[in-house]
Amino acid sequence: MAEQEIYPRNIVLAGAVGCGVLLALAVHMLSQRLALDFTGMWRGDQVSIVPFSAAVAWWLIATVGFAGGYIVAALMHGTASGRMPTAMWQFLAAVLVLVLTGAGVAASEPSTGPIMARVLAGIIVLVLGAGMAFCGAHFATRRA
Repeated sequence: MAEQEIYPRNIVLAGAVGCGVLLALAVHMLSQRLALDFTGMWRGDQVSIVPFSAAVAWWLIATVGFAGGYIVAALMHGTASGRMPTAMWQFLAAVLVLVLTGAGVAASEPSTGPIMARVLAGIIVLVLGAGMAFCGAHFATRRA
């Protein structure tokens, strides 16, 4: 029986975090187009409560970052051991390209709102996506 080949854990974590961040940024851009505005937390007219759309955007980005990190880490482990069919890998690559293309189209539209709030939202999405993708990848590599 052939010995199972696996990628080093650092490579799996780096790849999963990178993909999780890209997916979190794509979902952030797409959610802005769907009026789930992450920057709604910093509006001056609503100091006492956080708008529902900002909370949904926050949880959506965190969930996609975590799930993206977990799935990519599991897929990298499965690919290294030869358990993942080529057709499945091509399908997932096509889905990722379509999501990133949709995010690019959404990002190319003229944006509204203050620039500083958008920059802060982008930085927070990067940090949140990276943290959640790392957690998902850590759980996937620890389980495997």
